[in-house]
Amino acid sequence: MSKGLPETRTDAAMSELVPEPRPKPAVPMKPVSINTNLLGYIGIDTIIEQMRKKTMKTGFDFNIMVVGQSGLGKSTLVNTLFKSQVSRKASSWNREEKIPKTVEIKAIGHVIEEGGVKMKLTVIDTPGFGDQINNENCWEPIEKYINEQYEKFLKEEVNIARKKRIPDTRVHCCLYFISPTGHSLRPLDLEFMKHLSKVVNIIPVIAKADTMTLEEKSEFKQRVRKELEVHGIEFYPQKEFDEDLEDKTENDKIRESMPFAVVGSDKEYQVNGKRVLGRKTPWGIIEVENLHHCEFALLRDFVIRTHLQDLKEVTHNIHYETYRAKRLNDNGGLPPVSVDTEGSHDSNP
Repeated sequence: MSKGLPETRTDAAMSELVPEPRPKPAVPMKPVSINTNLLGYIGIDTIIEQMRKKTMKTGFDFNIMVVGQSGLGKSTLVNTLFKSQVSRKASSWNREEKIPKTVEIKAIGHVIEEGGVKMKLTVIDTPGFGDQINNENCWEPIEKYINEQYEKFLKEEVNIARKKRIPDTRVHCCLYFISPTGHSLRPLDLEFMKHLSKVVNIIPVIAKADTMTLEEKSEFKQRVRKELEVHGIEFYPQKEFDEDLEDKTENDKIRESMPFAVVGSDKEYQVNGKRVLGRKTPWGIIEVENLHHCEFALLRDFVIRTHLQDLKEVTHNIHYETYRAKRLNDNGGLPPVSVDTEGSHDSNP
């Protein structure tokens, strides 16, 4: 081509040769450090009160699962935790009747209100775990149920027109009941917790602790902790999720006290002029909320008064996110396809 002659290439050809310039990514400005000495009151601290009012208006969900063999007092302990008959919804059941054995996984919902705060509590009862002659893989239906709840939440979350407040049926806490043998964990206990600890917050408890002496109880607790450590089983609160030194210090004390050796009862007795929850024995009343008698109060404070919100956050940010990431990855990054059959879920991530 002679110098000075006009360009003869077509616009299309030129666009192939010369790529369009990409816009430069915006560089975020560095935060400017300013003096935090305020000239007057702003009101930033009112955010806590705003959050409190919103929570009181909407309430919150908490879903707790109980697992363990029959006869360990699972339903009684949950009733004791929430000081109400929350583990059964049968109108014919009263305090004098024995709680029937569980035959299937069943979620029962209640609304509990205290101090103006509403908690939508769901108690998930499980089959008579470990009661069969052959207990191989008996943890599978429970794990399947937990994953189904993650799947339900995920399908709601990826909807284009999703609900403002997605119903949360995910299991926030699993109380695993250990039989007070005083010896060691059963292979079934280890197998169950090994699988379930990957998908849910497991809190192991030693049931019916009043059947052991103080020395037996202390030795058994140490043995259980050692066995769980040897088998690499992480129970809640998991060490890796401690956010800072304050969290670690607080949670270390809790971990050293676990598993909590508990006694449950929804019956009241008169002791020194006070009405207390307890169990009557030939040698006296075992007071459920007396730390000299058992560690129920430690479990209650831990699950409800100090770590309830954290149980929900670990469920959402760790267990659910792990399920969600794997599910979307297996699906090529696309949201899961809804299943029309009622009650059917593709729960295998």
